[in-house]
Amino acid sequence: MPVTLDTARELDRRDPLAPFKARFALPEGLLYLDGNSLGAQPLAAREALATTRDQWRDELIKGWNQGWFDAPERLGNLMAPLIGAGQGEVIVTDNITLNLFKLLGYITESRGRGRPVILSEGGNFPTDGYIAQGFCRFGDYEHRFLPEGADLAEHLDGVAVVVLSEVHYRTGRRRDMAATTRLVHEHGAEVIWDLAHSAGALPVDLHGSGARYAVGCTYKYLNGGPGAPAFLYVHRDHQGGGWQPLSGWHGHAAPFAFDADYTPAPDITRFRTGTHSALIYAPLEASLELWQEVDMAALRDKSLALSELFRDCLADVVEAHGIDDITPAVEERGSQVALIEREHGYAIVQALIARGVIGDYREPGLMRFGFTPLYLSYEDVWQAARHFREVVENREYLEARFQVRSEVT
Repeated sequence: MPVTLDTARELDRRDPLAPFKARFALPEGLLYLDGNSLGAQPLAAREALATTRDQWRDELIKGWNQGWFDAPERLGNLMAPLIGAGQGEVIVTDNITLNLFKLLGYITESRGRGRPVILSEGGNFPTDGYIAQGFCRFGDYEHRFLPEGADLAEHLDGVAVVVLSEVHYRTGRRRDMAATTRLVHEHGAEVIWDLAHSAGALPVDLHGSGARYAVGCTYKYLNGGPGAPAFLYVHRDHQGGGWQPLSGWHGHAAPFAFDADYTPAPDITRFRTGTHSALIYAPLEASLELWQEVDMAALRDKSLALSELFRDCLADVVEAHGIDDITPAVEERGSQVALIEREHGYAIVQALIARGVIGDYREPGLMRFGFTPLYLSYEDVWQAARHFREVVENREYLEARFQVRSEVT
């Protein structure tokens, strides 16, 4: 292990983001490298949830006029600066799957039927493709996959909408959002950006990239809690262009007029559906308020430094044991390290978990380690690499208990 523990500790002493770690609740001794699946709990989130619980008890239905009802828009405005959007362009609501369906319907309705294809990424997280397939079954559209590694320009003929992730969930590879958006628009199509693995992991610049539509989740890097609501972005110039297909009453222009016919709200509110849970918005709001203090450039610098530290510490053991490191180069990287061991990857991750090092596993053979700079220290990463080395070199992963598959991996 060429990097010393003293070196890691010195990096922590110089880290401008180090004070944030004390604002998260993590079990003592746990090394958490799975914030790319579920973020840690901010201490303020616990307090916010308790406050909303008590508000429900004391105020009952009056709570809807005391911050509950307008939470989707209010939290959207907190989200906006983290993804390079403007006020009134982001709404926090539902989940990524539903928000993709809304945008597919909204975009295709407003642009007509001249382009019959919906394109999604092959080899990426499957929900984007699943919902595109479902949308196409109920409309006059054909779903196609963009082959993994293919030239996007060669697959845009006849495409109405392409759904792309800024950061790929398996490899952690980051697309050039500005260049890709420009390419798609030049071919007469629209692009919906999935920011699940970039929002809160790195600076996102929707306006600067020319992006018009995006979705993302808040329970990963943004630490909103399990099942926290997702977000949806529509550039201000492209709001009001048509209906979205999940036309629930909270998206109505006047929901409490109780009109028989639907009239969509004139702004981002049209992408709301039905009644949301005030309880799941409370911890997310606390986290997003914390995020207003974060220097995103410093976050990006630390993210890359943490992932490089992990890789440097493991370079020799990865090579010696035939583990493939498919992590992209720094300039194309999100905030994770991706290693493949097809036969024993699952067992290695389970052995690490038994030692208190939490990463995650995705078939086939992928071991993912997420780097969340607000609550991970350099020493944490150094220690996690030490445990990885010992698990592999001592072949701990061959123990029978680490071969047992759980329902959720």
